[in-house]
Amino acid sequence: MKQYSSKRSIQILTHLLKEYGIYNIVISPGSRNAPLAIHFSETDELNCYSIVDERSAGFVGLGMAKSEKKPVAVTCTSGSAAANYYPAVTEGFYSNIPLLLLTADRPADFVDIFDGQTIRQKDLFQQHSYGDFQLLEDDEENADEENFARIKKAIEICIEKQGPVHINIPLQEPLYELVSELPLFPSVEKTFAKKKFDLSPTLLSDWNSSKRVMILVGTREHSEELEMQLSQLVKNHSAVIFTEVTSNLHHPKFFGHIDRYIFNFTEDDFRHFAPDLLITIGQNVVSKKIKQFLRKAKLKNHWHIHEVWQPDTFFALTQKLETRPEVFFAKLLSQITPEPQAYFNLWDVLRNKQDVRHDEYCLKVPFSDFKFFEVLAGKLPADINLHFSNSSAIRYAQLFEFNSKNIHCNRGTSGIDGSTSTAMGYAMRNTNQTVLVTGDVSFLYDINGLWNAYIPPYTRIILFNNGGGDIFKIIPGPESTNALDEFILTRHHKNAEFIAKHFGFGYTRVEDEDTLSRVLDNFFRHDEKPKILEVDTQEIENAAVLKRYFEYLKN
Repeated sequence: MKQYSSKRSIQILTHLLKEYGIYNIVISPGSRNAPLAIHFSETDELNCYSIVDERSAGFVGLGMAKSEKKPVAVTCTSGSAAANYYPAVTEGFYSNIPLLLLTADRPADFVDIFDGQTIRQKDLFQQHSYGDFQLLEDDEENADEENFARIKKAIEICIEKQGPVHINIPLQEPLYELVSELPLFPSVEKTFAKKKFDLSPTLLSDWNSSKRVMILVGTREHSEELEMQLSQLVKNHSAVIFTEVTSNLHHPKFFGHIDRYIFNFTEDDFRHFAPDLLITIGQNVVSKKIKQFLRKAKLKNHWHIHEVWQPDTFFALTQKLETRPEVFFAKLLSQITPEPQAYFNLWDVLRNKQDVRHDEYCLKVPFSDFKFFEVLAGKLPADINLHFSNSSAIRYAQLFEFNSKNIHCNRGTSGIDGSTSTAMGYAMRNTNQTVLVTGDVSFLYDINGLWNAYIPPYTRIILFNNGGGDIFKIIPGPESTNALDEFILTRHHKNAEFIAKHFGFGYTRVEDEDTLSRVLDNFFRHDEKPKILEVDTQEIENAAVLKRYFEYLKN
């Protein structure tokens, strides 16, 4: 016999989750949220996952939401447990990933009286959420009607804004009263606002008068429609389109390796290559060089196209276009006749020169992190879900061509804290193989991302271990300090062999290019358990290899 929580607020919450198609629930164990855990796990339609560490659980939920492209709920007990969600909340806020945070709480009059596991949870995530809601306790006046309305509004904001929304749930003891039958609740009339976008004559005029149009695509999901639309603009050289590895858009005439082309720009180059119209799409841009370039370019027009975010990244934003880019370009292409522009050829000459230099360097470079990424790009299957951790991993990835159209990295806040957990959450809700490429510090920092029973056996982790946060030997500044090794780079001599064994992963370690190539040929084949491949480059001056690469591109 099914046993449900007697708490009316939780019964209403569960009903509304089902009404809006939110079926995936990440539960971190505890007592105060036991009524939620009991009720959710007894509800047939819901898929419940037990993730002990709340920081990891938040990122696992993000990964699931990325994979499913719809909200995922996470629930925890009261106190510091809720605060441990915060890193995932900030990532979801700036990446527009729908996460519904269900935090159990003590009754309101228990706050600030030194009761155990009690903090100021109401509005805890207010700075980085799209909505914050406090439910009434069951015995308060009009609790059922008010909680129904608050939960409904919270879920609709989460779906509409595609970002984190917080519902704080005060629960009185007793917590373990159960019932075997549930009341009937009414169906929901969904009330999403409908948005309409029209292309103004001013925008059309600005486009037609611009001879140097640059379109920069940041982090976003793959879109076949958008890829086709942008292809129409480059096939006859009417615009220059820059993409990144996380843009998930591919075309031979897109410029996909930004830093390869602009890393050495002078003040004269900033003026010579500057657009007169910049159009940006998507989320955070990885390349710091393109930010520096466009901030110095003194842009005349900058349009940003996004349904939620309108950031003035380059301090020149002139138009906030609150719509999907597919809608914008469909209207634009129906009203213009794309014409060839010399601006494309200007960039194309630079690209051809730098691509030749890149290929020449690749032939000469010894085994290193750089060589690892070159080999990996040629060995990865095309139909995988590819996740990169932050810092060195995503920066190296920018330099090479990865064929997957499903590439991810937590670029909302660009932290290393949840890369593994996010990738594992993604893997749990996807039938295609998920591959995480991660640096050693990011991997070690988020070991608890492996602490669950749901990781599919076809999941793969490729760890390149250079013995510390090598990014701090690449970027300018840290090397000039005495604190580099111990307090910034965090030099270490750890590896993943016993971690893999502890969590039930297969494990292979390589130290040279020939072995790496041979192992990669078989590494992605299905097996009975997930695998970790550790690429050991600890004895190599990886930062020097990368710096020589950029020096070589100068000549």
